[in-house]
Amino acid sequence: MRLNGYNYDEFSGYARESIAAYTAKTFLWMFLGLMTTFAVALFGYATGTIVYIFAIPYFHIILLAAELVVVLVLSARLQKLNVATARVLFFAYAVLNGIVFSVYFLIFTMLSLILVFAMTAVYFGGMAAYGYCTKTDLSRLRPILIGGLIFLIVFGLLSLFLPMGMMDRVVCLIGVGIFLAFTAYDTQKIRAYYQAYQGDQAMLERASIFSALQLYLDFVNLFLYLLRLLGRSRK
Repeated sequence: MRLNGYNYDEFSGYARESIAAYTAKTFLWMFLGLMTTFAVALFGYATGTIVYIFAIPYFHIILLAAELVVVLVLSARLQKLNVATARVLFFAYAVLNGIVFSVYFLIFTMLSLILVFAMTAVYFGGMAAYGYCTKTDLSRLRPILIGGLIFLIVFGLLSLFLPMGMMDRVVCLIGVGIFLAFTAYDTQKIRAYYQAYQGDQAMLERASIFSALQLYLDFVNLFLYLLRLLGRSRK
């Protein structure tokens, strides 16, 4: 029997959340994370706080290290963390990322940021819908996606030391393609987690937060590559 998004077993008395409700909850966590990042970024820009924060010596390195630690802890200790801790870490990452994103309000025009965000939402939504509805097994894309991600990281490091010129735009297009594919892949993984952890409500909750983080990262990276391609600077 189905009731309020749950599949209810009349014999065992166990109410199991439906895949649709579980997926919607995961995307809700992702959305709340994005809104947290946006609120922190806007506050940092509007109050001028970001100028003072980034004036702290080596703060950007500390910030990057903190973000990496949060992601690694969530990834490596997913099965051991309690649900509350997983949620705290997720929102801690969203706050840290908001501090970073406040800089983009100084670099790009507000109209440009809004338009690119809207475009990102449309592309992301389309690929998420595909990942949820398709019967194709997208796990076969994993080696290609990981290889593409490594390529983007290596190119990003090289671009710190070498002028890339037009190659940068080509890589941005590749980045957009990779994170669109990651969006569909990570959306389909929600179903895989749901099937793997049925009967373990705590693990389902942790997996939901982890999936929300993956989708959050997909959205953010897609936004950044589109911003590099289409964004208009204030200069």
